[in-house]
Amino acid sequence: MTQHAPLIIDIAGFSLTKADRRRLKHPLTGGMILFGRNWKNREQLAKLCAEIKDVREDLLICVDHEGGRVQRFRTDGLTHLPPMRALGEQWTRNQLAATNAATACGYVLGAELRACGVDFSFTPVLDLDWGESGVIGDRAFGRDPRVVSLLAKSLMHGLLQSGMANCGKHFPGHGFVKADSHTDIPVDMRSLKAILTDDAAPYEWLNTTLSSVMPAHVIYPKVDARPAGFSSKWLNFILRSQLGFGGAIFSDDLSMAGARLIDGVEVSYTEAAIAALNAGCDMVLLCNQSVGEGKPVDELLDGMAEALLKGQWEAMEASELRRLALLPQTPAHEWDELMVLPAYMHALGLVP
Repeated sequence: MTQHAPLIIDIAGFSLTKADRRRLKHPLTGGMILFGRNWKNREQLAKLCAEIKDVREDLLICVDHEGGRVQRFRTDGLTHLPPMRALGEQWTRNQLAATNAATACGYVLGAELRACGVDFSFTPVLDLDWGESGVIGDRAFGRDPRVVSLLAKSLMHGLLQSGMANCGKHFPGHGFVKADSHTDIPVDMRSLKAILTDDAAPYEWLNTTLSSVMPAHVIYPKVDARPAGFSSKWLNFILRSQLGFGGAIFSDDLSMAGARLIDGVEVSYTEAAIAALNAGCDMVLLCNQSVGEGKPVDELLDGMAEALLKGQWEAMEASELRRLALLPQTPAHEWDELMVLPAYMHALGLVP
């Protein structure tokens, strides 16, 4: 059986320490997520990514790189991508030009990251802009789920052209609630019917296009008492069975406030990871815990290994195959080669 490696962790600095290498070698580690603190310039990032692949070729190197205010790397020649709302605004002026611009954004985003050695970005945001959520805001394409779906599909087409997979987030929708799940536990009181009609609709319409999904740390009490990322009802019954999604499911960051309270009880990172995997996630993220000595990361690795031996969660071959499917299947262009590539130069001219 293929070893299931569900943990996505991070590192504190610009290069790997001995402790980082040990954690990345751990058989339960499936990848790592990069942040702004891991970026000095392109040369340093490419070297870091090469170091990671030297530890294990199959590790998935991820980043939150959407455009607008959520773009970790934005200097040394990387294109400043617009927030997704800019594409939604372009849609109101010229719909087909907006879908073309979205494809260009996806291609530039994916091609530049891949030229630096990054495999995967957690994008696009499929949340609807209800005008309430500060944490979503201009990260959303717009309010209409049909417009969001078409612009997201166009952006994902560009990512695909660059050889990068995609991640729709935050299922079934984070845009209606005001609270930020990084610091609070948002509660959305709407009915399942209302959510499926609006916020969750893109997940069904894009079920042939999405390679992965990240659920929201939001509680929808009329559907389940648990946040969506810890709810088998949301992940297995609704997302997989009802909406027909067959790709990988990532938990959102387990260190966020919205992930730390399950069934009214405060849980450890290990307990949260077990709950997410048992609910139907294929991979779980623990972010920003490597800074300092990184004890929380070691505790998670040890805790998950012990829990696996005790049968508290099951290693799933299907989950591992979904993780491996997110790795790029084609070689990346070198940066200097990319800069003069006609497809890239053309796309660059279309980015709003």
